[in-house]
Amino acid sequence: MTPVPVPPAFRLLFATLVACAAAGPSSAQLPNVGQTVGGVVGQTQQTIGNVATGVASGVQDTTQRLRNDLRGVRADRLTNLRRQHPDLIDIDRNGAAVIRSQVLAIAPSAEALTAAQAHGFTVAERSEQTALGLNLVTLRAPNGMSTRRAVEMLRRLDPSGAYDYDHLYLGAGAGAVRADFASVQSGAGASNARIGLIDGGVDPHHPALASLSIRQRAFAGAESADPHGTAVASLLAGDGAGFRGAAPGASLYVADVYGGSPTGGGAAAIVAALNWLAEQRVAVINISLVGPSNRALEAGVRAMVDRGFVIVAAVGNDGPSAPPLYPASYPGVVGVTGVDARNRALPEAARGAQVDWAAPGSDMLAAEPGGGFAGVRGTSFAAPIVAGLMAQSISAPSPQAATRAQTLLAGAALDLGAHGRDPVFGQGLVGGDVRVAPARVARR
Repeated sequence: MTPVPVPPAFRLLFATLVACAAAGPSSAQLPNVGQTVGGVVGQTQQTIGNVATGVASGVQDTTQRLRNDLRGVRADRLTNLRRQHPDLIDIDRNGAAVIRSQVLAIAPSAEALTAAQAHGFTVAERSEQTALGLNLVTLRAPNGMSTRRAVEMLRRLDPSGAYDYDHLYLGAGAGAVRADFASVQSGAGASNARIGLIDGGVDPHHPALASLSIRQRAFAGAESADPHGTAVASLLAGDGAGFRGAAPGASLYVADVYGGSPTGGGAAAIVAALNWLAEQRVAVINISLVGPSNRALEAGVRAMVDRGFVIVAAVGNDGPSAPPLYPASYPGVVGVTGVDARNRALPEAARGAQVDWAAPGSDMLAAEPGGGFAGVRGTSFAAPIVAGLMAQSISAPSPQAATRAQTLLAGAALDLGAHGRDPVFGQGLVGGDVRVAPARVARR
């Protein structure tokens, strides 16, 4: 996938919003635009237009309008994805996007599979995730049967079994204004950390990533450099072109779960990626993807946490009153929210018990495929900062190491909001010095 070109009108809007931001705490924030998944741009152009209208009608109006627009961007992307690929994408009863006619069976018995096949289901794939101790079988529904009906039928045939959709998960953030790097950010030096990344593919030739040891493996389609994955990777371990991530120089293990496929980002692909990273003994794994709860994904995450792996995930940008998103909301996962340059919570960020830490999530740059840098916004880009910091204190997966890493992080945290842990900032802000601000670069 290629980045979305930034029109001149948006550059003017960006300058206006920056001026508003300088005016005070109630000013407008940079809109969340630019990310594509499976070739779908979504409603970002509409978002830009709505924000521009808000600037004209007042700053407070703009903030509320921005919050509402950003809350619906992910849903709009999924809606457009389904419209473009109705033969591949369906929805569950809650409106979440799923892979059409595909059902995930978690450790089904031989009798259950026989009963399913007797009702017209076929086994599309058997996946023994040995590092997780998880047996996953992908079933295809009979021709003409809806995905919802397929799941319901399998649950009726095997009430004690575990069946679910193959839900699709999207990144919790977007790119914005492109830029050329013009100054050098100080950093902590090279890192010996090893970090896993489950996302889109990474551009290994980017100047900020070229010196790193990067292993990539595709779990959907073919490996494909992706704007979201490349940005997250740079924030994890970038070390070059004057750019430094949270763990500069760390080795990256990249699981590309998109591969440019319309059905990329499925729960089964993410579980397979978790299994691969468990095989590689990569202790800290960043997942800046969000979606609904899923039985297969939950089982995979639980297996990883029980084995002492640290999973860091973005809490999502559906708004402070939105239902929890996953995998960030599963027990044991480190959920991360984002703050702006003034340490204010992003208005679109989720809130709740799933928020463990806050980190920079806007007013900053990250790498984009092809060698440039872009402004980014969203909890997607806060999560890798926390993951990079934690990875520097964990050499191998273990529950004790995971607990120790959290304790070390707490010692460096800046308490924001209500005293102590709260549902907005969690245990506080970490990694504030990792942010590379757009003001430090010369824009094209």
